[in-house]
Amino acid sequence: MATAGKPTATHAIPSLRWWIGAILFASTVINYIDRQTLSLLAPYLKVQYHWTNSDYANIVIAFRIAYSIGQTVFGRVMDRIGTRRGLSITVAWYSIVSMATAAASGLRSFAGFRFLLGAGESANWPAATKAVSEWFPKRERGLATALFDSGSSIGGAVAPFVILPVYFHWGWRPAFMIPGVLGFLWLIVWRWLYHPPEAHPRVSQAELQMIAADKIDPGAQPASRTRAHWRDLLKLPQTWGTIVAKTFTDPVWFFITDWFPIYLVAKGIDLRNGLIAVWIPFIAADLGNFFGGGMSGYLIKRGWSLGVARKVLVVFGGIGVTLLIPTILTTNLVLITLLFGLATFSYASFSTIANVLPSDLYHSDSVASVSGLSGTGAGIGTIVAFWLVGYYSDARAAAATHAFDPIIIIAGLVPFAGMILTLLLVRNTRATDEGLVRRI
Repeated sequence: MATAGKPTATHAIPSLRWWIGAILFASTVINYIDRQTLSLLAPYLKVQYHWTNSDYANIVIAFRIAYSIGQTVFGRVMDRIGTRRGLSITVAWYSIVSMATAAASGLRSFAGFRFLLGAGESANWPAATKAVSEWFPKRERGLATALFDSGSSIGGAVAPFVILPVYFHWGWRPAFMIPGVLGFLWLIVWRWLYHPPEAHPRVSQAELQMIAADKIDPGAQPASRTRAHWRDLLKLPQTWGTIVAKTFTDPVWFFITDWFPIYLVAKGIDLRNGLIAVWIPFIAADLGNFFGGGMSGYLIKRGWSLGVARKVLVVFGGIGVTLLIPTILTTNLVLITLLFGLATFSYASFSTIANVLPSDLYHSDSVASVSGLSGTGAGIGTIVAFWLVGYYSDARAAAATHAFDPIIIIAGLVPFAGMILTLLLVRNTRATDEGLVRRI
């Protein structure tokens, strides 16, 4: 009989960590179906409620304000109360809010519900990143991060086929209730499946030993294991490198997820004919997630250092996102879709590394906090970007198919700048030798 409080291998699930990765992936899929509902319905809601692009931007910004604050707050909460309890609370929260959005009646109520939704959904990435740091060795963290992060692409790709048919048959209110129902179904499985590895009743002894052995850093000096405060984390260049990696890339992705349907309409494309175009960039991003995580893990197995294996993908992504820029020269749906697909593939390769950096660099009791800080940086960048997108797309409305040109150019260049800063900031320092951060 197993000792109380310790895992037993009597009914062990083989490769349990990958089942953990799968449930995190499912959480991200639902998270993105939820947030994509508004962006997919935006062209129709704009007509029904007479919103301008600036009005729509304000609704999305309400989500981003709560999302930005929530990333840091809930990141700290996850480090304090644990992933299982923390994610249970936040998924229940945003599922209720999603269903309640069906009661919205105008600009202010939509903004209010999106604010509450953003607060609840903000916990997903800090929680998932923390779970990866607890369950996966460093050679697998890139692929595990790619797995859960790819849920954003799959969720975005699936959303049009789930949400738009409901809208066309029954209207927008039932469409907002679907993700909430999915969230509660996910919660049942989560509560059954997830526990920390050292307390999981279904982890095998071999898998548990493998996870524990990988957490030993023989090159580091012993350091105090008191939980680091935010001010201590912010003194480290590695923290700022992690923040920059998200802040200079995520706003571009969120522009695509929240504005791409409106961008296509501005290019003179009917969404009924361009449904595949909305779908392709998300699938490309999903492939990019696995390319980034898988290639990085492959390079580590080939003997490359962790830092170099990660940074190769940062360079690939920073350069690849510049392929957004040529879309200003065409209104051809196929060419726009191809270029956006290549750009989102590249973005996702970079994004996977940005998401895995906290688990590469920090100990378990700081991973979610640093992930949250990077998410808040990305959120602030997105808020500024969305305000500018709304303002300039309205101001340039007379330019018709070229209304978004300056926005697209900037979107292609900002991740390139982020690439350079990430390469400079993420490095081994004295703090590495002292054991404050892990060697990369």
